[in-house]
Amino acid sequence: MSITTETERRNDIRNVVIIAHVDHGKTTMVDCLLRQSGQFRDTELQGDCILDSNDLERERGITILAKNIAIPYRDTKINLIDTPGHADFGGEVERVLTMADGCLVLVDAAEGPMPQTRYVLEKALAAGVKPIIVVNKIDRPDARSHEALDEALELLAELGGEDQLDEVAYVFTSGKSGYATTDPDSPGEDMRPLMDLLVDHLPGPVVDTDAPLRMLVTTLDWSEYVGRIAVGRIQSGDISAGQTIELHQKDGPVKQKISGLYMFDKLGRAPAEHAKAGDIIALEGLENVEIGDTVSLVAANNAFERPSVDEPTLEMVFAVNSSPFAGREGKYVTTRQIKGRLEKELERNVALRVETIPGTESYAVKGRGILHLAVLIETMRREGYELSIGKPRVINRDIDGKPHEPFEGLRVEVPTESMGPVMELVGLRRGSLLEMTQRGEYSLLQFIIPSRGLIGLRTRLLNATRGTAVIHHRFAEYRPVEPDVPGRGNGVLISMVAGKVMPFALFGLQDRSDLFVAPGTDVYEGMLVGENARDNDMNVNPCREKKLTNMRASGSDENVILKPPRQMSLEAALEYIEDDELVEVTPESIRLRKILLKESDRRRNNRNR
Repeated sequence: MSITTETERRNDIRNVVIIAHVDHGKTTMVDCLLRQSGQFRDTELQGDCILDSNDLERERGITILAKNIAIPYRDTKINLIDTPGHADFGGEVERVLTMADGCLVLVDAAEGPMPQTRYVLEKALAAGVKPIIVVNKIDRPDARSHEALDEALELLAELGGEDQLDEVAYVFTSGKSGYATTDPDSPGEDMRPLMDLLVDHLPGPVVDTDAPLRMLVTTLDWSEYVGRIAVGRIQSGDISAGQTIELHQKDGPVKQKISGLYMFDKLGRAPAEHAKAGDIIALEGLENVEIGDTVSLVAANNAFERPSVDEPTLEMVFAVNSSPFAGREGKYVTTRQIKGRLEKELERNVALRVETIPGTESYAVKGRGILHLAVLIETMRREGYELSIGKPRVINRDIDGKPHEPFEGLRVEVPTESMGPVMELVGLRRGSLLEMTQRGEYSLLQFIIPSRGLIGLRTRLLNATRGTAVIHHRFAEYRPVEPDVPGRGNGVLISMVAGKVMPFALFGLQDRSDLFVAPGTDVYEGMLVGENARDNDMNVNPCREKKLTNMRASGSDENVILKPPRQMSLEAALEYIEDDELVEVTPESIRLRKILLKESDRRRNNRNR
């Protein structure tokens, strides 16, 4: 395409980001578009959630990392960017928005706009991205498609998009059934109405080929063979493979030579000799490149301002595993190895912060939420690391000389009959009810609650509602610090010996506790083996065996029948512990323990305190 004026839109390309709340069907929608594009063999598109290639993404059913693909349609190349829907991964969304000119705002036909929908749409409008509203899952039995569309339009107006209301485009879809339509009561045949909207309604990128080369690095990929791969959109000028460029980093510009130039093609990348303004590209050969660096012509002096993202709201302490079982299961167990891995994570996780705790060999790792940090911990343990993790703590700020803490908007959808326990539990955590609406047999409750009140709340809400509550939350604002929030209501059972857990010992403990371990499990002194029915901690011997004699008596030789132990996920364990406890994470196990393993040390510490 020839460009005759200084600034013009390219009509042969569309850069589109897909944004929505978690589980509203973004990745399923992309699967459908890929299958109907006619560009792939059946063997290339196996299974569901094709873009969720990460093991953690497939296991959890959520998108964690933003990904790029390209689909050709009507002589136009559509670059689609799939983004995470969970608020904890908002840092991924913030930086990829700079690559897009348009966005698909996906809304569930039954649930309507959710907290994360508001968050990402607000960021998209601030970045100048033009929205298309897609009401998905219209084939749900409880779908209310027109109401969901009205709510999305109201949200658009509320966030400052009033000028776009007259011309905003929308479409109704079912990603699962594979069709798009302008009337939810008349199912369509395929996704062409949506693809037509992408080409006809969304603008192409504004380009300036007369200006010198300028590109912001927004994503990093990694290859075992070539190292870091920088991904971004060319803002102006053009670039060629093998060209010498200037990389503007935090410490100043450095000259480097590009060894490989790639453009996104279908599910992967294809080598290219040349790319121009508006293209999303990947560059190989740039040493020590980081997110936020600018690629430009030598001596052009036109670097972008480094992007800023929202500050983290939660921190945990990462330290080496100091338990008696340290080094049994892990490959990387030293402080130096943990430090190196955290520094590597900082290169691509822009919402993460890591600080050394003075006087210790521990690190304060700060993120957007428990899930954000739990995914990092889970990734590290699968790579062979052993860690000790402290209790999550919220990060307070001083505003006008007064301490303020983060508050979050909490949204709970629950059967009306179970609404009472939800109100009670949230009220105990200093939560305030903002709004309550009825939706059939369900009640929709909106709260504002301190972030520290959310720690451990999800498990209690699910238990109180027999698993029927649907819970979402998102950071709202900083407010003056509230009084103390009640902690865990029950004490724990602490092993006073080391050895193997015996069924006989557990049989005597299970009536007054909820056990965390099964017979045959190795334990050590100071390890938590169960939750006490009362509010105090209790030292127990889970390795006690039955004394054998040659005498038999009726009633003393009954069968030992044990309840199954409580299996804790990593997030549940992190939410469960108190200030004097740690989560021991290894490639094979997740254990709970006291910081001070010996009972005498704990008693002395309590007296001194």
